[in-house]
Amino acid sequence: MLDFDFDFDFDNDLRFTILPLTTFRSTPPMSRYAINSKKLPKAGPYSHAVAVKGLVYFSGQVGLDPKSGKLVGPDITSQTKQTFKNIGVALKEAECDFGDVIKVNVFLSDMNDFTGMNAVMAEVFEEPYPARTTIGVAALPLNAKVEIEVICENGPLTP
Repeated sequence: MLDFDFDFDFDNDLRFTILPLTTFRSTPPMSRYAINSKKLPKAGPYSHAVAVKGLVYFSGQVGLDPKSGKLVGPDITSQTKQTFKNIGVALKEAECDFGDVIKVNVFLSDMNDFTGMNAVMAEVFEEPYPARTTIGVAALPLNAKVEIEVICENGPLTP
């Protein structure tokens, strides 16, 4: 794959040149480590988390009871609590905890559930809170009401 550098010369009639960059990288490819827990369900070709360059990226979790394989309940509070329990299992597997979380991405199938999700999140995290994005989506796996993914800093398993 060729990378290109665009060099615009605005002082000379807006002419520009396209210069190919070297295809050889001066740094070796990054090391990444897959982290999986036997205590969590896995529904496809993905890792529960991947550690790379001092960060751990966790796959999204829903309010699935790992023992029954079913959603814990129809309401946002029970599903959000179970989602964070599942995240806690993945965090522990990566030798992290909720204090290491720097970013949270929340996906809600109904934005009217924001308040309920937010109340549970306030029980899980302490100040300074991680950054968060909340996105309304049309649907989630298993018709879940919420899916949450997190990013942690400085997991001990990171290179």
